Amino acid sequence: MSRFWSDIVNQLTPYTPGEQPQLSKLIKLNTNENPYGPSPKVLEAIAKANSEELRKYPDPNTKVLKQTIANHFELDSNMVFIGNSSDEVLAHVFRGLLKHDKPLLFPDITYSFYPVYCKLFEIDYVQVPLRDDFSLNIDDYEQANGGIIFANPNAPTGIALSIDEVEQLATRNPNSVIVVDEAYVDFANDSAVRLIKQYANIVVTQTLSKSRSLAGLRVGIALANAELIEGLERIKNSFHPYTLDSLAIAGATAAFEDHQYLEATCQKVNTTRERVSQRMQQMDFTVLPSSANFVFAKHKSESAEKIFLALRERNIIVRYFDKPRINEFLRVSIGTDAEMDEFLAALTDIIAGE
Repeated sequence: MSRFWSDIVNQLTPYTPGEQPQLSKLIKLNTNENPYGPSPKVLEAIAKANSEELRKYPDPNTKVLKQTIANHFELDSNMVFIGNSSDEVLAHVFRGLLKHDKPLLFPDITYSFYPVYCKLFEIDYVQVPLRDDFSLNIDDYEQANGGIIFANPNAPTGIALSIDEVEQLATRNPNSVIVVDEAYVDFANDSAVRLIKQYANIVVTQTLSKSRSLAGLRVGIALANAELIEGLERIKNSFHPYTLDSLAIAGATAAFEDHQYLEATCQKVNTTRERVSQRMQQMDFTVLPSSANFVFAKHKSESAEKIFLALRERNIIVRYFDKPRINEFLRVSIGTDAEMDEFLAALTDIIAGE
């Protein structure tokens, strides 16, 4: 604590990101990174942009990237917002669209950055409990609110809400912004983007960090009607006009142009996810139905913390959340088949007490 801090700093509990250990021979299954790497076309585009032109400022409006994304989703370019990671995009969404007199609603088990943003921007909020099976009940959101936000598929559970139910939320709350955080949507293949033209209150956020294998590039987007996007642009340009650097713009543009590579890697991950889920169930794990690039599971008798620590001793890192309702669950990112084979072998030994 410092006497020079503003009062708000003393009230914050910052978000805790997943570990990034610098160990050799590490199987890293804790931060939901895509194991297959970016499209070769992305690396080629970044290499080409790595020139003496870096002495110039990038385009603050990222026009080429916006148009590429608009084309991909069959939207107008003024319906696309781009930021330095989806976390920054979400920060602008919270500050620009979700700070109202009535409380913001979001699930009690979801992306843990949401309450952090609420405290940072002094937004009143209510955490709505998920059902016992960790699914979201849209009827529970029939209460006064200044907005609703949820991850779909959810994190850390991996459970997805149907697009029909997303539409019902938008219809039932016509005076509130409904934010659908689709960080993992490419593994589920059912996006709320198709609702944007029909519903003026829907905002969809996405990231290039997961399915497009660009966590190191830091690019996120929001998609909504032009009025909502203009609100986000006003926030951005009052904070940081040059959001993306030239290399990120080049790489992100190439990533959206190579849809074939996206589909191929997502299919690989999904196939491995189903195999891993089945094998863990055979080992007496309860595995929640996942539409993301990870599984969320708990063992019938062994504690999650014990398994987490035992895996760590074998240089296998998964995510353990020591929080109410989920402190017996582990979140396991899907790696390559070879990595997951090692994970399953280690898990077998741990459960057997070896």
